[in-house]
Amino acid sequence: MIKVLVIDDSAVMRAFLSRVVESQPDMQLVGTASDPVLATDRIRRNTPDVVTLDVEMPRMNGLDFLRQLMAVRPLPVVMISSLTRQGADTTIRALELGAVDFFPKPANLDDLGASGDEIAGKIRAAASARVARHSPAPATRSARSPLLQQPAVPATGRVIGIGASTGGVEALRDILSALPAEMPPILIAQHMPAGFTETLARRLDTICRIGVKQADDGEAVCCGVAYIAAGGRHLELTRKLTGYVLRVTDTPPVNHHRPSVDTLFHSMANVAGEQSIAVMLTGMGGDGAQGMLALRKQGAFTIAQDESSCVVFGMPRQAIALGAAREVLPLGDVAQRLTALTRA
Repeated sequence: MIKVLVIDDSAVMRAFLSRVVESQPDMQLVGTASDPVLATDRIRRNTPDVVTLDVEMPRMNGLDFLRQLMAVRPLPVVMISSLTRQGADTTIRALELGAVDFFPKPANLDDLGASGDEIAGKIRAAASARVARHSPAPATRSARSPLLQQPAVPATGRVIGIGASTGGVEALRDILSALPAEMPPILIAQHMPAGFTETLARRLDTICRIGVKQADDGEAVCCGVAYIAAGGRHLELTRKLTGYVLRVTDTPPVNHHRPSVDTLFHSMANVAGEQSIAVMLTGMGGDGAQGMLALRKQGAFTIAQDESSCVVFGMPRQAIALGAAREVLPLGDVAQRLTALTRA
């Protein structure tokens, strides 16, 4: 049984999340708390397997509580986030601090009923996640001019694709912040709903030497920039006479995801072929495995994150099982390998 502790200052949300947990045959509600101070006592008395944590809390905000928890007694945490600009900012910070996943709270609480299965799935994934004491985020960089001031260098050769899901925000931070400014373009499909990817891109742009932005439809692809697929939309690579161009679409989900890693990787296989480098990071499920296999068959260099460094090993595991990964590396080695490959 997965033991779950619900922390939320809203009585409505506590009651809803409690019902979701108690209705699952493999879950047990071990307590609720209206704020982190009370939650600390609940955790001491009956250590849960998973914690759901509201972003905005009285007495101690969710981020401060999460920071203390991950430093002293790491547990899998699913954040409950509001669909606001401030809520998105806080959620991205929470994921950087080690939260496994998040659930965007609908603006109308009457719509919660349809979300029970999704929340239960996130709790199950979190229960199998690897969590550890958290390392501090990289400091904000000051060595690079703002993205829009950088000279645009259209890309025609090497291109890097990265796919990620659960645990991906922290993994992306670790990789992108370690890359030099002189890199080929990087296209990223991170499973995330609309409203959060722009915040993620802005946050990463403040800590990286490369530029980071949310991808726009029809945008020319430039070296030294990472493009993150917009939440709820697919990202594809296309080519014109002048170089690579991005395509952003609302076509149906692939493998239940939009953006889909498979959609991105298949487009890279078709357009860039052996000029591609693909990386499969932590995540639940198998999205991207077939696309990575198509890339390897085209002669692309493909890398999967190893099990020991993944929060959830599902997506890399599937890619490795298919023979799609040429190399399997710990997260800490990926940035150095990408740098070496692009300078070869």
